[in-house]
Amino acid sequence: METSGKVLTIDHEKCTGCRLCELVCAVKHDGVSNPMRSRIRVMKWEAEGLYIPMSCQQCEDAPCLKACPVKAISRNASFERVEIDYDLCIGCRTCVSVCPFGAMSFNPVEKKVFKCDLCDGDPQCVRFCEVKAVDYVDAADVSLKKKKAAAHRISVAGKEAASLHAAL
Repeated sequence: METSGKVLTIDHEKCTGCRLCELVCAVKHDGVSNPMRSRIRVMKWEAEGLYIPMSCQQCEDAPCLKACPVKAISRNASFERVEIDYDLCIGCRTCVSVCPFGAMSFNPVEKKVFKCDLCDGDPQCVRFCEVKAVDYVDAADVSLKKKKAAAHRISVAGKEAASLHAAL
């Protein structure tokens, strides 16, 4: 049976905005407790009261990979992720400008771009997220979970429509 690979999933309804994921990511990769160096970023929407962790989606048809003028970005089939070869990266930030998720960042100290590398299969953001707002699961499980949620919504809507129709 063919594996579909593992992906980071985000459940923004669980996120409390503690930003521990950002800190452990920065410490793991750069040895500093600086959220600006994190590969995962928690977006805060004040008016809605929402916190949404954002990270690289490891796109199959990655715009960053296609846009890189020096071919410093490639897909690692073993880890099923998009990677940056820092020996080739010239820091032009073209990948930053084309990423539809805003997942690419630029390190002004090292003059290189950076993004989530899934911590080589052991994402620290997942490990330290106490509320499990960030998880690392098989891609097939994500699809099944979404199908079940959609089926539940359709079922509830159908029952509500039937009860409204019966009341008329």
